[in-house]
Amino acid sequence: MTPGTASRIGWASVTPALLWTLAFFALPFLAMAIVSVYPKGGAGFSLANYGQFFTNPSYWRAMTNSIEVTAIVTVISVLLAYPFAWILAFVVPRRWQRLALMLAVLPFWTSYVVRSYAWLLVLAEKGVINTSLLELGAITEPLQLANTRTATVIGFVHFFVMLLTLTIYANLKQLSPNYRKAAADLGATPLQSFAHVILPLTLPGIMVGAFLTFVLAIGDYITPQILGGNNELLMPQLIMMQIGRRGDFSSASALSIILMVVVTLAYFACARWLRIERA
Repeated sequence: MTPGTASRIGWASVTPALLWTLAFFALPFLAMAIVSVYPKGGAGFSLANYGQFFTNPSYWRAMTNSIEVTAIVTVISVLLAYPFAWILAFVVPRRWQRLALMLAVLPFWTSYVVRSYAWLLVLAEKGVINTSLLELGAITEPLQLANTRTATVIGFVHFFVMLLTLTIYANLKQLSPNYRKAAADLGATPLQSFAHVILPLTLPGIMVGAFLTFVLAIGDYITPQILGGNNELLMPQLIMMQIGRRGDFSSASALSIILMVVVTLAYFACARWLRIERA
């Protein structure tokens, strides 16, 4: 095969993906960027929409709420997913691991909206949790669980802990058992072996899962809307309000781009580990 032929075959292979990216990401993003600098009812180019984000306290608070909720969800999901992935990789017998993995991904088989409404029923004033606690005498009045930040975090964690478990499990399975054996031969305790050998080697997998969790959670509209209600405004809800209530696509576009900038900064913060994982 000549170099020219190989080059044509290579371009033919990647062209569909490039066209797809151009049509459904690059061009829409360019259109959104253009719309964001032409305010609704304005005469021409203006950065007023971006300036409003920094001067309007409710806009800034929506961003801080989103970052706080996403950070809490990511940390809790990692802390729950790592032991789960460890159990699947090293405790569950090999012949049962496929079944265990299938059970672990069951939440992905259910509609995202259905899961959120299921949690709303569980956390409601007359839901399973409050009813059980009242019958046990642990509380005298129903707890306010639904339509709170706590409900939003629970709904997110239920989904993302499974995603993180899969990424960490794959990372753990790639590790040679000789690493732990070598650490033990050198006198390391199981805790020392984990802290100084296993954890550093699996950190790229953790960071990949954490980054995916951050990206998906910070841009999610359904879970905060169903479980959190409108008691705490997050960025996706703020963006939808600009469109649904005000018909202000210009402001919504600016807020969307600002949200993408935050995600990009998160990527650069994790880039070191993401590059290691790609390698």
